[in-house]
Amino acid sequence: MTDLLNGPSDTRELVATETAGHAIVRTLEEHGIPRAYVVPGESYLEVLDGLHGSSIDTIVTRQEGGAAYMADAEGKLSDLPGIVMVTRGPGAANALVGIHAAWQDSTPVVLFIGLIPKPHRQREAFQEFDIQGWFERGAKRVFVLDSAERASEITTEALFAARSGRPGPVVVGLPEDIIRERIAVTQYPPIPVATGGISRSDATALRDALGSAQKPLVVTGGSDWTPEASNLLTGWLEHAGIAAAAEWRTEGVVSWDSPSYVGPVGYGRPKPTYDLFAETDLVIFIGTLPGDVLTSYIARQDWASTNFLVSMDPMLRGRSGAVSHQIVAKPASFVRDLVALDIEPHAEWSTWTAKMRAQQESFAALPEPGMTGPARMDSLMAHLVPALDDDAIVTLGAGEHTNWAHRYFPVRQYPAMVSAGNGSMGYSIPSAVAASLEFPERQVVTIAGDGEFLMNGQELATARQYGATPLVVVMDNAEYGTIRTHQERQHPDRVSGTQLVNPDFAAMAVAFGGYGVRVEDESQIPRAVADALAATREGRFALIHLIVEQRAQAY
Repeated sequence: MTDLLNGPSDTRELVATETAGHAIVRTLEEHGIPRAYVVPGESYLEVLDGLHGSSIDTIVTRQEGGAAYMADAEGKLSDLPGIVMVTRGPGAANALVGIHAAWQDSTPVVLFIGLIPKPHRQREAFQEFDIQGWFERGAKRVFVLDSAERASEITTEALFAARSGRPGPVVVGLPEDIIRERIAVTQYPPIPVATGGISRSDATALRDALGSAQKPLVVTGGSDWTPEASNLLTGWLEHAGIAAAAEWRTEGVVSWDSPSYVGPVGYGRPKPTYDLFAETDLVIFIGTLPGDVLTSYIARQDWASTNFLVSMDPMLRGRSGAVSHQIVAKPASFVRDLVALDIEPHAEWSTWTAKMRAQQESFAALPEPGMTGPARMDSLMAHLVPALDDDAIVTLGAGEHTNWAHRYFPVRQYPAMVSAGNGSMGYSIPSAVAASLEFPERQVVTIAGDGEFLMNGQELATARQYGATPLVVVMDNAEYGTIRTHQERQHPDRVSGTQLVNPDFAAMAVAFGGYGVRVEDESQIPRAVADALAATREGRFALIHLIVEQRAQAY
């Protein structure tokens, strides 16, 4: 065809193109992903280039394990998967620790790994590894982008897989030659996630069970909640007079201050919550399952004869013991339907709940702070807790130092407690960085042990670089305390492999660009807490290095 004014013309439409690496970033943007935690590598430069100028914040971390923990924490704190990007071989190996944490906690995470070019496979090329062999048993799905045209499609599928059913980690391999190919711009909209709910038969069974129960107990857990569902459930429990306990390291679904909240259950739980399983005749698990950690190996016959398990996983992986009834629902959908049921409260419910609540209040009452003598963790909590905002968040790694948070930290507004249920050390600092970036307006406190801190303490550099402002409390007892405790039980007075010689953590904090203070005496605690909190309000992270005696126990 010829245009009489402008000469020959082509009526075919121009097709917009982009590289596969840029398509991945665009798709993440279209799904609302706010940030990606990365350790850069030449194997995925095309994706890094796509992040340049995008709406996604690129958080450059100092080690792939820290990046994966940050993504896991973000997956717990928001309704979108946490995103982590690393390079092949060693980078993938380092990130695996965070994928294990996400798998055991059912956290939606998507790990993108740069791979060697396709023609180099099976030649033991530089940093080559078997992505399927490494990850397929510890992730929900493992994709390898072998067709550039599917970049947007596979990214969409990965985000969906991470959130659907029982949430969890998904891995996407990106061959570096494939992500450089140019393709037509193709959009794949987000795939809606089914959330389930209470069916008619579920409702009948639940009403009947509650109708005959004298001491019903709700156990909340996991991280697949919303603030709205948290508030709705709390109101329903208080109206009905029903007790609620929290799974180990997931407190805050039911507010610390609620008359229905009766304490945490799991490893190291206090005696009052052991009585819960001994006394209840109906237990409803929402968002979690009665596994070995939650029940502390209590034999099935020693607790409720009737239980309801509310989970989107039809296989109920991680469950111990018999099941009376499963309801396939995410927590928010279950709570939405629960509050609509016509449930008549029983007087004995409130009586038992009040008894258990009184035990929890006594247990969680702050101790009198010391005035002089060696510094103690309970004294620090006695000064810190009254100074916290109502919506403060606490993050935890693994170790006996976490006991003080379970006992004293006032978790009031979901999400409020972020930790790794698999007992993974090194989680405290990365999770605190992620929490502070996700909720810059909220106070974030992390409690770390001396051994645990040094596993990812370098991520304080990431905090400084991106303006995260957590308060870090490092409890230094110069040992791996949890292992020492087990050691004393099995091999009394034979200390082996648990003792540490530590640096000055406060000086490290200052070197990283934050505020640091070393505390050895009780008299130093009030000023240290006040100055550290002031530093966080001024826009810096702060660290209190608390020197305590060995063998100190919270409970």
